[in-house]
Amino acid sequence: MLLELAVGDAYGMGFEYAPVEFVHTHNDLSAYVRHPHHNIQPGHYTDDTQMSLAIAEAIVSGQAWIAQLLADNFVKAFKRDPREGYAGKFYSFLNRLQDGAQLLSEIKPASDKSGAAMRACPIGVFPTVNEVIEKCTLQAKITHDTPDGIAAANAAALMTHYFLYRCGPKAQLGHFLETYVPGHPWSEPWQGQVGSQGLMSVRAAVSAIIRHDCLSDILKAAVAFTGDVDTVAAIALGAASCCQEVAQDLPPHLFNNLERGPYGYDYLLELDHQLLQLVKP
Repeated sequence: MLLELAVGDAYGMGFEYAPVEFVHTHNDLSAYVRHPHHNIQPGHYTDDTQMSLAIAEAIVSGQAWIAQLLADNFVKAFKRDPREGYAGKFYSFLNRLQDGAQLLSEIKPASDKSGAAMRACPIGVFPTVNEVIEKCTLQAKITHDTPDGIAAANAAALMTHYFLYRCGPKAQLGHFLETYVPGHPWSEPWQGQVGSQGLMSVRAAVSAIIRHDCLSDILKAAVAFTGDVDTVAAIALGAASCCQEVAQDLPPHLFNNLERGPYGYDYLLELDHQLLQLVKP
């Protein structure tokens, strides 16, 4: 889950809000692409993966699921490995924080953007829908305490849960989400560019998964939407990697060329193993 999520994030980063012509020319999975304007190295992931790691580390720690734990993890993950990809104001905010308590006391969480959804995939390992929603809602409220921000996060977490616990066929994913995160057309195909709102990223990810039966096609489809595609790709690959109906066919070079730093490929692989051991048969 985490490894594929990071591949989607790193690959999608090369195309985030890039010109349509650039996306059409280079979105063939032949390599990680250097973004025409950003300085992030090809094959390096962004905030989507880093914050997902913070969530996953909280889960495998077994500690009480409280806002303080999560906020501490968000700050710790950033401080140990500062990287681009965060929204400018939030990057500056994290940069000056000392700990999670300061985050909780100073943040203004009135956002409906994708930050709470992009990090929600690991929460799907919890064994019941109610527990997933309860835990995901708590983490979402730290930074995105709005109805749409919370709904997008809950849907992203439930996507992973749906596949890990084999709740139904891939084609019914949208209808499942409409049952448990009502008020949003999750089953309606997404069309056009993806903006910064979390609902857009999750709906686009759902569409890419339902339309395609292998990870490589899902990744290309996620990026082809254009816009905030690293988030779409991260959510889509994180969830689809857990689906029995999806062929796990990502090109080997996307794994081989993923970053190898202290929190790169090997760390992702080990944390993935610990996380998925928590899934109850």
